[in-house]
Amino acid sequence: MTDNDPVASFERRFRRSNAYEPLDDGRFDVTTTPFDASATVRAGDEAVSVEVIVEPPTLDAVVEGEDVADIVEEEWYRTFVRRLADAPNVTRTDGVSEPSADRVDDRVRVEVTFETLDPAAAVEDASALVGYVEGTWMEGVIPGYEYGEPAASLLSRASSGEHAETDGHRGGTPL
Repeated sequence: MTDNDPVASFERRFRRSNAYEPLDDGRFDVTTTPFDASATVRAGDEAVSVEVIVEPPTLDAVVEGEDVADIVEEEWYRTFVRRLADAPNVTRTDGVSEPSADRVDDRVRVEVTFETLDPAAAVEDASALVGYVEGTWMEGVIPGYEYGEPAASLLSRASSGEHAETDGHRGGTPL
């Protein structure tokens, strides 16, 4: 049986993965991170395009009991964005876009897009990009503050050595 719709083939692969849950609007919610994260599959120019969006909170949004100084928040954000530039290195797919990051209210909206002909690679690479954004965000957590969710759970999980497991592979942050 030949599949003439490559997008449908990719969507089936995302549906079969434990790391994704299909949403009504055609996106796939990423279930392995506490951040809002999704992957969307579309027909691309020469392959199938996968858009990954991850929305971690800003530092000030997760600090409890005090305000983060503007200069600290600004430098945290600048460092986070600078570290995101290496995100394409975690994929097997060539042609990964440079991540874009924009502050939207109390979140940072990170977008990365890539094209591939391999549905299995698409699922793995999208997961790797989400994990990279989560790990990069965790690297920016500054000691000395009291953190609320989701930072508190991520810090607890990291300090206890717990890792998320999806599709039989260990995931999450390696901290």
